[in-house]
Amino acid sequence: MDIGSGGRHKAVATWARALGNIAPLDRGSARTLPVLLDGLAETHGARPALESEHDSVTYAGLAQRCSQYARWALAAGVQAGDAVCLLMPNCVDFVAIWLGITRVGGVAALINTNLVGDALRHSVAVVAPSHVIVAAELAPALASVRDQLPAAITYWVHGDVSAGDAPWFRLDRALYADTPLDAGEDRTVLGRQTALLIFTSGTTGLPKAAKISHYRVLEWSFWFAGMMDTGPADRLYNCLPLYHSTGGVAGLGAVLVRGGTVVIRRRFSATRFWDDVVTERCTLFLYIGELCRYLVTLPPHPRETQHLLRLCCGNGLRADIWELFENRFRVPRILEFYASTEGNVALYNCEGKVGAIGRVPSFLAHRFPVALIECDAETGELRRDADGFCVRCRADAVGEAIGKIVTDDNAGPRQFEGYTESGATERKVLRDVFAPGDAWFRTGDLMRRDGAGFFYFVDRLGDTFRWKGENVSTTQVAEAVCTCPGVTGAAVYGVAVPGTEGRACMATITVDGDFDVAVLRAELVARLPAYARPVFLRVRAALETTGTFKPVKARLVAQGYVPDGETVYVDVPGGAGYRAVDAGVVAEIERGGIRF
Repeated sequence: MDIGSGGRHKAVATWARALGNIAPLDRGSARTLPVLLDGLAETHGARPALESEHDSVTYAGLAQRCSQYARWALAAGVQAGDAVCLLMPNCVDFVAIWLGITRVGGVAALINTNLVGDALRHSVAVVAPSHVIVAAELAPALASVRDQLPAAITYWVHGDVSAGDAPWFRLDRALYADTPLDAGEDRTVLGRQTALLIFTSGTTGLPKAAKISHYRVLEWSFWFAGMMDTGPADRLYNCLPLYHSTGGVAGLGAVLVRGGTVVIRRRFSATRFWDDVVTERCTLFLYIGELCRYLVTLPPHPRETQHLLRLCCGNGLRADIWELFENRFRVPRILEFYASTEGNVALYNCEGKVGAIGRVPSFLAHRFPVALIECDAETGELRRDADGFCVRCRADAVGEAIGKIVTDDNAGPRQFEGYTESGATERKVLRDVFAPGDAWFRTGDLMRRDGAGFFYFVDRLGDTFRWKGENVSTTQVAEAVCTCPGVTGAAVYGVAVPGTEGRACMATITVDGDFDVAVLRAELVARLPAYARPVFLRVRAALETTGTFKPVKARLVAQGYVPDGETVYVDVPGGAGYRAVDAGVVAEIERGGIRF
């Protein structure tokens, strides 16, 4: 695609608008999103702020709910800096609760609703919460690990609670006044203080809790408001998880700070999507690439071009479906971007360059220093020159993306706020990169940059990969697989599957006489979220390992799910369990007959 001068001028205007939006922000200011909501309520009052299938709230109503949940936090004894875990599906009150908690200095830890077993226990324990709020429908999952958590935690259920649930307190906002907080209730909360803990999977196994300051919440909100040029007339279709930074903060905040409406859906439905978007008069759609792929694989829908969408914003939209998605559905503009919850590397494709995740304009290179450095794609080992410094990649060469860390309060997006665990924070920092004493954030992502400066995502570096819009940790999956009866060893990795985004989880295992594939699947359902469970299993006599006994995966990844003389199983969606793979099944997968 030839971008042309018009596209470049629009891109410059977009960057300028976003930069202007964040210029007034200050880490030392007491201006936070919950505080800003009071002003938004005065300005937009009766305008709809959040809408879902079962609930809706105006700006005035959202401010009232925020006050009610702030008063709950005060009454519960939540102190400044105290963590409160929030385990709820997408809904209006999810937003109101974390706004209320953070309004009075509490820290809302947003828990992935797919987690079960040890991953759920770990995610709660690692933030040391004083309270946990859980939706009634998710209470059983939490109850299964409650005995393994500190006894001092107080548990609150949002929704209907049966008489048999005496240990759970009911969180009822109706018990608290909805008027603005008075001087005796309000607390001064500064931008540099932590507002949220959002979990991200890295290369070390179980989820890590990334610290998100109030400043960063506002920065994301106003930056994306500038990138998308949001306004009161906009209605954002948001079916991404609210516990993630894109759906729950950046997209949500970008619309709220400009007086628009966020249409919240619990999950994505490809068959209902166009009816929903058209009926709700949505002008914006927040995507991950896999959602777009689902849509283009469906038969034509009578309303797929009757929408009011003016822009689709998201990440992971690959080149092979980009133009098909854009042209078939008559989408006026696609804004692809790259970012990570905790990182300081962000790229935006304002020009609409097909397949690119973005670039940093030359006039902003000093403000957003991003580099690609040479490394071993399999081991992650960095290459350094004779002076001990990292080596920058030449044009079109693949390397790890890193972002320079600046620690002063005026650094803006170049700061790295870290995790709750100091060790995890330090492992993401690379030092003495291009000069003695400098520090850069390691993304763990392999990219290439073309001669025009556009970046292209290549793959994850290390032990994670993307599937169903989530990061899958091979370490976490391997640990769960190896605890199952009859499994004596496991190598876990991702494999490409035709017609899907990311990579599907595959485990090659060694077993003994006690192995039963049905028992294994039942164990994995209990221990792992659905997106992390192995789609494919390969059973073999032995695993090839390195000198340090780490599984050698390169050959296994290359073989994929083709049996090649060994037993391979596939967990077919909607099926009763693992099914043996033969040549016919492979052919069915290759032609898209099995949809994952």
